Amino acid sequence: MRFWVKTAVLSVAMLASTTLALAQDEKWPTRAISIIGGFPNGAGTDLYARKLGDGLTAAWNVPIVIDNKTGAGGNLASDAVARAQPDGYTYLLGTAGTHAINAALYKKIPFDVERDFTHIALLGDVPNVLLINPKKLPGVKTCADLLKLARDKPGTLNFASTGNGASGHLAGAQFANAAHLDVVHVPYRGQGPAMTAVLAGDVDFFFNQSAPSIAAVKGGQVIALAVTASSRLVALPGVPTVAEGCNLPGFESTTWYGLFGPAKLPPAIAAKMSDAVIKIITTPAFKAWLTDTQGITPAADSSPAAFAKVHHADIARWAEIVRMSGAQVD
Repeated sequence: MRFWVKTAVLSVAMLASTTLALAQDEKWPTRAISIIGGFPNGAGTDLYARKLGDGLTAAWNVPIVIDNKTGAGGNLASDAVARAQPDGYTYLLGTAGTHAINAALYKKIPFDVERDFTHIALLGDVPNVLLINPKKLPGVKTCADLLKLARDKPGTLNFASTGNGASGHLAGAQFANAAHLDVVHVPYRGQGPAMTAVLAGDVDFFFNQSAPSIAAVKGGQVIALAVTASSRLVALPGVPTVAEGCNLPGFESTTWYGLFGPAKLPPAIAAKMSDAVIKIITTPAFKAWLTDTQGITPAADSSPAAFAKVHHADIARWAEIVRMSGAQVD
């Protein structure tokens, strides 16, 4: 009799707990939501998070706090979200860098890039732009000119990146490999220092992410020779792709942005967040902002399932590119 009483009491308690959890999920969100990024204020991830946050605030009337935890190529931010309570109030604006490249680049990271996260939405494809300072290379007007110069002077040209193993470094390594170039990689600590080096004439070229590149090109500070996407960017229609402008058929080097939650996020909350995000990023106004100002191609399918599939495939793809580049971080 005591056994059955205890069992009944336990069952009632479990049912009450489940009912309470479901009620809380239905009411979510009731307070501020944090979107954590791994890169500095003004970086492409930061700009995207703030734009998305404005839409979520309008939809739910709760504050969206953008919290950038920089360091270790975005690993600090990723680790913070992997360890966060799965209550629906902490998310990560991650990238192919933080969740595919870093898995191969770093010897050890304190989280699993797939197992420790919940896929919320794929946010778009992000290319790099091949930039030069016309004052440093006055004779270079096209990518073909740059290739000729590099081949005529092997081992003398160098290129900047935002860090060892960053997407710009790997794009440069892919470019050098595809074009059979002997060039030197010069890593900097972020987009700002790398662009400063380009403007100062300290480096010869720079594969930089699309959003800051567009601003610099339109400001007349640099010249764009090519984009690493499979098609031209709406924001830079006169700039050819690397495939066409550099005569490297099939060349493409793009990453992505994606929104993650911690693992074990309640399915009802994950679905509600995903639906809200996808509704915002697929509006004509938001898509125009992406293409016209950020150089980001909206995802054909932003659903969690599609995101998970792209993410899984990219882990293997980027591992091979990291291996080819020789990049590694302890």
